[in-house]
Amino acid sequence: MDSLKKIAEESDKIMIAGHIRPDGDCTGACIAAYHYLHNAFPEKQIDVYMELLPETFDFMDKDGKIVSNEVNDERYDLFIAIDCSSDDMLGEAVKSFNKAANTVCIDHHVSNKGYAKKNIIDADASSACEVLYGLMDEEDIDYSIAQALYIGIIFDTGVFKYSNTSRKTMEIAGKLIEKGIPFWTYIDKCFYERTYTQTQLLGRTLLTSMRLMNGKCIVANITRRMMDFYGAKNEDIEGIIDQLRVTKGVEVAVLLQEIGEQEYKVRLRSNEYIDVSKIASYFGGGGHMKAAGCTMRGSVHDVFNNITGHIERQMEE
Repeated sequence: MDSLKKIAEESDKIMIAGHIRPDGDCTGACIAAYHYLHNAFPEKQIDVYMELLPETFDFMDKDGKIVSNEVNDERYDLFIAIDCSSDDMLGEAVKSFNKAANTVCIDHHVSNKGYAKKNIIDADASSACEVLYGLMDEEDIDYSIAQALYIGIIFDTGVFKYSNTSRKTMEIAGKLIEKGIPFWTYIDKCFYERTYTQTQLLGRTLLTSMRLMNGKCIVANITRRMMDFYGAKNEDIEGIIDQLRVTKGVEVAVLLQEIGEQEYKVRLRSNEYIDVSKIASYFGGGGHMKAAGCTMRGSVHDVFNNITGHIERQMEE
């Protein structure tokens, strides 16, 4: 497998981008890749695009000099797509992807079909950060890189409690800890610390949730009106789906977020045997067996009925 340095060595202008509505793994991987390549090739132009840098993770770019939410008209020698299962999930950055001389995709989603010229996809990896770590020379991983990679790994493993956590994942985390990062602070900051707005939105969502299928499925819907009422942002929704998932007796949690007129972002989580990636893929999305998502149109009742129909079929198999 080529190293990240090898991939980038012939390119002078490089863009790094992740998926729309970036999460901790996407953010950590993009920032880690930037630091690694900038350290190795300080003379190169390396731009990082994100639709929005989540406030929870903005301490990784506290000066605002790494991440941009604007796409220029330049033609890049190399475009590196990270943690993005399809090119349409790149958002505005897809314009740069299509014009780039060379493209590389670094990902861990089983639904990724390989849309770049070079695809480095490991569906067994816990996270994009774990895949990225495998492309780096350990001696070149400094504090900032270790911080970003560790945050991405703990985000996608739920602090090592999800089934995608392997021995390799734990060994990598241990090596990152040896770089001197205050790993214990990241867990509180990225998982348990909430703003009052997030606490209010969580409480409202839990109150309006419903259990179906004899309590094996729990569903909830976050409307635009709720978001406006609490002054909430997209990132304030993170973590709510997992609070639904850990309800006793629940196998599948479904969380809708209204993002347009009869348009919903759908988050899916399962605990044991339901493969939510199959459901998400059917509706044009993707993800992993126990964590996936998609975007759907229709009334909220239509969306719930379509999703739960697929869940019921899997339960009957």
